[in-house]
Amino acid sequence: MEDKLQSIRERAAQGAKDVATRADLESFKARLVGPKGDLTGVMKGMAAVPKEDKPKIGRLLNEVKTELESLFSELLRSIEERESAARLGPPVDPSLASPDGGPGSLHPLARVRDEICSLFRKVGFSVVEGPEVETEYYCFDALNTPSDHPARDLQDTYYLPESARFGNVSKKNRERYLLRTHTSSVQIRHMLRTAPPVRVISPGRCFRRDTADATHSANFHQIEGLYVDRDVSVKDLKAMLDYFIRSLLGKDARTRFRPHFFPYTEPSFEVDFSSSHLEKLGSRWIEIAGCGLVHPSVFESVGYDPEEYSGFAFGMGIERIAMILYGVDDIRYFYQNDLRFLQQFA
Repeated sequence: MEDKLQSIRERAAQGAKDVATRADLESFKARLVGPKGDLTGVMKGMAAVPKEDKPKIGRLLNEVKTELESLFSELLRSIEERESAARLGPPVDPSLASPDGGPGSLHPLARVRDEICSLFRKVGFSVVEGPEVETEYYCFDALNTPSDHPARDLQDTYYLPESARFGNVSKKNRERYLLRTHTSSVQIRHMLRTAPPVRVISPGRCFRRDTADATHSANFHQIEGLYVDRDVSVKDLKAMLDYFIRSLLGKDARTRFRPHFFPYTEPSFEVDFSSSHLEKLGSRWIEIAGCGLVHPSVFESVGYDPEEYSGFAFGMGIERIAMILYGVDDIRYFYQNDLRFLQQFA
């Protein structure tokens, strides 16, 4: 029995030299460990081995079996490497310059974001940014969002697991962390460290539990504005958004307000616009933003006196504006990194 096992070892080592393809490997394995293979025959003969020799032969048999499995794996790895090399062609020298040379360009969403920021900088707004991972306080509580508001539900917001805590916070004072659902949290952070007057815009990435389709994505970009001073009114808000829409979409663009509800503004409005850009979309009016006068409760949460100061806030999706500007009919194109799409904006 020992001689047979040693012979199998030798034949396996010799036969491995002739294995070049997957078909060769399958035939090679069948000769050794198939139903009628050499090793299989030895294993069937274990019943005839004397009882006192079975431990020794059994160990030797397992050693040969392990060696063959290792050999088969090594042969398969070698075959896969040859197949991969054949698909890839000759070796590539990584030190050489890319054959696809040429200057890069901004992503269309970055272009639109920068254009929006530029328009608001011209009228005195500063750009501020904040973290994408937020606490419930900055994202909801300070924005007058009640605990039973649908936006705070697990089906609408990405919460981090309970084990994700930042800093040495006592168990009593712990808050849940989440991926921000809007950049309004940046406005809260800015007001907490800045005395009025305030005039800022906050662009950034946000996250909501949305099923991806032509107009929705769980990951999207938003830009929000905040203006706080004495005697700020809806008239100032309308004038600011009129300036923005006409600067971005043309002098013929018009805006209209529709009453709405947001917990952090009162009164609140949805903003629609109309312009020649809509002809290709077959629509006269399209919703583009939400806005309103900052709710007094929000001012109280950041230490502003609502009797002395007032202000307005607005927010809009960058993807939505980019789709209107460029005639894009599917939001998913912005995230697919398809050069055929992106090079159109280079």
